[in-house]
Amino acid sequence: MDQKRYIEKVTLGKIRQQPKIQLQPYDPSWVTSYLEEEQKIQQALQQKALLIEHVGSTAIPKLSAKPIIDILLLVKDSSIESLYLPELVASGYVLRIREPEWYEHRMFYSKVKEVHLHVFSLSCTEAKNMLNFRNWLRSNEKDRLKYELAKQKLAAQQWLTVQEYADAKTPVITEIKKHASQFFSEENKTDSFRLRTTDQ
Repeated sequence: MDQKRYIEKVTLGKIRQQPKIQLQPYDPSWVTSYLEEEQKIQQALQQKALLIEHVGSTAIPKLSAKPIIDILLLVKDSSIESLYLPELVASGYVLRIREPEWYEHRMFYSKVKEVHLHVFSLSCTEAKNMLNFRNWLRSNEKDRLKYELAKQKLAAQQWLTVQEYADAKTPVITEIKKHASQFFSEENKTDSFRLRTTDQ
């Protein structure tokens, strides 16, 4: 299945066109926006929310980004939507992406703010990779600048959808993820999940 057909398959609702990617310089207010959403999610899910973290480019100081807050949420089993979907919908989130073939990933967006909420299961290796990628770019200026350059170059091009732009970043992201994985593994510094609970 080609990428276009796959996106159509996993996306709920109409796929919006994206004439141009708009990157903005890092804004400290992104942290405030994240903390507001974290509190909302925690109140909605209580002990079902095993981990809530700010991820993506808006979580990395000095890095430009699309002004969309990406949030990582870990639950016991993301394939069981009844564990979390009703509460998130009641809190103003809309399910947008359902990817059973890719770590049972679910993505919600907020009705009122530029927020993407990514839901994975507790044992998901992709969640750990996302956190290691974030932490590595927070501390490694060389790779952060490399990522910045790649993003700026790609953002200047024309894309039909945001996903096409995201896919074009895959080579540089893969390279940086390898650096992050090697560092955290060799130094025994792999992110430990700060779990709310492990008995749900």
